[in-house]
Amino acid sequence: MEDLRRELSKQGLTVSTLPDKGRCLFSARDFSPGDVILSEEPYVSVPNKTSSDSRCDCCFTTSNLKRCSACQVVYYCGSTCQKSDWKLHRLECRALSKLDKDRLQFLTPSIRLMVKLYLRRKLQNEKIISTNATDNYNMVEALVSHMSEINEKQLVLYAQMASLVSLILQWPDITIKEIAENFSKLACNAHTICDSELRPLGTGLYPVISIINHSCLPNSVLVFEGRMAVVRAVQHIPKGTEVFISYIETAGSTMTRQKALKEQYYFSCTCPRCIKVGQYDDIEESATLEGYRCKDNECDGFLLRDSDNKGFTCQKCGLVRSKEEIKKIATEVSLMSEKASSLGSSGYSAESIVMYKKIEKLQLKVCHPFSINLMRTRETLLKIFLELQNWEEALLYCRSTIPVYQRVYPGFHPLLGLQYYTCGKIEWFLGNTKEAIESLAKAADILRISHGTRTTFMKDLFLKLEEARAEASYKLSSMH
Repeated sequence: MEDLRRELSKQGLTVSTLPDKGRCLFSARDFSPGDVILSEEPYVSVPNKTSSDSRCDCCFTTSNLKRCSACQVVYYCGSTCQKSDWKLHRLECRALSKLDKDRLQFLTPSIRLMVKLYLRRKLQNEKIISTNATDNYNMVEALVSHMSEINEKQLVLYAQMASLVSLILQWPDITIKEIAENFSKLACNAHTICDSELRPLGTGLYPVISIINHSCLPNSVLVFEGRMAVVRAVQHIPKGTEVFISYIETAGSTMTRQKALKEQYYFSCTCPRCIKVGQYDDIEESATLEGYRCKDNECDGFLLRDSDNKGFTCQKCGLVRSKEEIKKIATEVSLMSEKASSLGSSGYSAESIVMYKKIEKLQLKVCHPFSINLMRTRETLLKIFLELQNWEEALLYCRSTIPVYQRVYPGFHPLLGLQYYTCGKIEWFLGNTKEAIESLAKAADILRISHGTRTTFMKDLFLKLEEARAEASYKLSSMH
């Protein structure tokens, strides 16, 4: 712990242990929005397994891949990645090559992550892979597993996964119980590695970043540059302040967020948003994001359940909607959503569009305009129209989500920045240069804080903005 403290103090950070929260990361200097607080390479990582795309085990790219000829499981994009991963893969390769076909089909990314965890520990113990204050197995041992809070069903699953790991490694000195406990650690400490547009690529374990606690109103954000995890400040963080990131999707009512945190991370959040639970502001927020709309289309009031439980009353104009009417539409939406998602699994079609537009029409009758469910339906339609290259419709849906994003995400949230970016790209493609400049500039203002300015993704964004501005001034000059 002392080595870790020394290392972190060089970066203007300090670790404290608080009785009710365990380890916490505090700033030992001021950080400004956009400053890198911490960056860390994964202790171990593994790409996602998808039916359509394989990824390089080292850099997660999908191009120029060659499969390892010995184990037939792992892919690399070239000799550079293969060499940098060889010390670890040499051992994994040997273990995986012995697996029969039947067992190979159960080799999920989680199982591979665990195998790599033990192999890396072995290689560091043997001094084949070096260790330092932030990169050593003690950091993994210090992570919380929440074993005592896990239900029976989950324990059985961990035990089954642990048996397969044990079978792959063939090390008599590690017990199923110890491996199962490590699976529990991974479940609440591993991070989903995403690309710059927050699309998931794989999973990694970052033991130092795991010290950072959660808030639904975080002062920093975690993004990835390749496999490297980077935590940046999204607001001014004065010296002596705890650093927070968000573990979950924060769009949603306090009840929804608390449920997600309890189920995956086993704690109740006491951040500034969550302590308002039950107060009028919080009730209004929940009823707006997850509740129903007023019968009067001109009214933007939110509805609350009547004391006699027979209907919902608008808190602005007093109009009542019957419970039966709302239940009927909600049931219809739920049935159609099930049908639509089963259609979507086989690629999007004209039928999908018809179905999701029907869902949207029903939701518009019953959901508040700022409803998360309505927003999700529109996001799906946006995705479909982008895939089908129907740019006019895509733009319509992208624009319709922005007001909800502005409401549910704090100012410097990367998801809001990325939605502006999508909007700007479509607008520019359609020749709406003026609007494109506005959207791309808003995207750049947010994403330069969350993503920094040096990644390829950000350089592309700045270039697009420059080109759009040049085009606009050319149009202007040619009119005179």
